[in-house]
Amino acid sequence: MTSSSPADGSHGGPDGGARGRGDERLPRPAAFAFSAQTWKEIAHLLVNLPVGIACFVFTLIWLAVGLGLSITVVGLPLLAVGLGCSRFLGRFERWRARGLLSVRIDEPSPLPHPPGSGVLSRLWTRLRDPVGWRAALYALVRLPWSVITFAITLTSLFVAWPVLPWIARGLTHVDRAMVRGLLYPSDELERRIAELESDRGTVVDTAAADLRRIERDLHDGAQARLVALAMGLGLAKEKLEEDPEAAARMVDEAHGEVKLALQELRDLARGIHPAILTDRGLGPALSALAARCTVPVRVAAELPERPAPAIEGIAYFTVSELLQNISKHSGARTAEVELWRADHRLLIQVRDDGRGGATTDGGTGLAGLAERLGSVDGLFVVDSPSGGPTTVTAELPWHHRAGSAGAAVVKGRRRR
Repeated sequence: MTSSSPADGSHGGPDGGARGRGDERLPRPAAFAFSAQTWKEIAHLLVNLPVGIACFVFTLIWLAVGLGLSITVVGLPLLAVGLGCSRFLGRFERWRARGLLSVRIDEPSPLPHPPGSGVLSRLWTRLRDPVGWRAALYALVRLPWSVITFAITLTSLFVAWPVLPWIARGLTHVDRAMVRGLLYPSDELERRIAELESDRGTVVDTAAADLRRIERDLHDGAQARLVALAMGLGLAKEKLEEDPEAAARMVDEAHGEVKLALQELRDLARGIHPAILTDRGLGPALSALAARCTVPVRVAAELPERPAPAIEGIAYFTVSELLQNISKHSGARTAEVELWRADHRLLIQVRDDGRGGATTDGGTGLAGLAERLGSVDGLFVVDSPSGGPTTVTAELPWHHRAGSAGAAVVKGRRRR
């Protein structure tokens, strides 16, 4: 005997009652309709008004008092303190933007205070703080916008609930733009200023080292020979009447000393700035360097015109030191030097088939070259795996020579 099931299927398992009548589902649990990010944006817009009023009143007070008293000098420290407080307010606003608007804002660099700087120097640095002034401007211009966004957001909570997410997103986009425009640190500018300050110190140190080297070379070389020459000529003068033959020999020795002193002076002048570089440019000057190298060197310089003398000199001495390193340390059989211009840069590449292992670490001569090129906004890259070959690439900014009218392509080749 068969039994028929009830029409509602109430015995069809523990959820049989829920699956009857058209396979109905239980409703989902109740939840907020907006995402967490939308609630964060709404909270940001509502908090804007009290925070904006506090920042506006504070900024207006210290600006008015500080500027009003600045004619008596008393206001300058007040302005400095106010700018320092504005920095903290800017930090608070960046923190709020990171937490509620998901905008990643890096903190600006602290104000530089060199060791030994006095009170006036620190005060002037504080008064010129761009981060503090931008934060003060942000506090002043943000208040009217805070009033508008507070009113729109509060009204939309009651009368425009379905479209509130889109309203909040559009309003917070304006807040994001204001934060990025006024509270975002000028990292590139600050980095560039720091690099220029470091490069200026490198240039000063390099110039001082060059002056000491020239002074030492003159003192130990040509000056010593000239002193000996003067003493020899004095003795020859005294013996001129007593022993003419001895005086003649001493004059001959003095003549030889004069030649040696002149040669040392020429070498010293060539080390300061070679005459061939001044007269004929980088191509012939580098070919002359290659001729003195103990390794056969091929030189190719393809330059449509000559760069500024300063850049030309740095390029020459860079290649000179690299060729000296090849002669002394590389164990290479051949080497190549290439120069060319690419847009507004002068590129130098020196290659050799030596043992490799060259590096800019450890205070080597290559590290000094890297610092010297960096001081003029240049680059210095060494690719020297163990076993070789070694490729050194240097890059310098191209500055036009004053009154230059162009030059022909120069190619030089030298083998030994």
